[in-house]
Amino acid sequence: MPDLINQSNDPLYRLLREGSVKEFNVRKEAGEKCNLANCDLRDADLRGLNAKGLDFSGCYFRQSDLRGIDFRDSNLEGASINAAKVSGAYFPQELTAEEIALSLQHGTRMRYKK
Repeated sequence: MPDLINQSNDPLYRLLREGSVKEFNVRKEAGEKCNLANCDLRDADLRGLNAKGLDFSGCYFRQSDLRGIDFRDSNLEGASINAAKVSGAYFPQELTAEEIALSLQHGTRMRYKK
């Protein structure tokens, strides 16, 4: 099976990889679009991220700092959060607590309940 994780050249993705969350938020709120599906966001410190409306489907968040992020209006289907810091984070209601725990502990890809 080919590795689908993407290290994108998208300028907004690069900002997140570099830890420039505030600049990312400013540019996103100004209407700049980005494609984050299937991106490699492992070890990223994303605290303070405005995740509303973002597509994180298939993303790899291993050991990322996701504390306090509101993902309720984001797409996390197929994302993996193995060993991430998630204290205070909101997750989409389509994800069960069991799916989140399995991904957090074992790195499984999160599946939305249908």
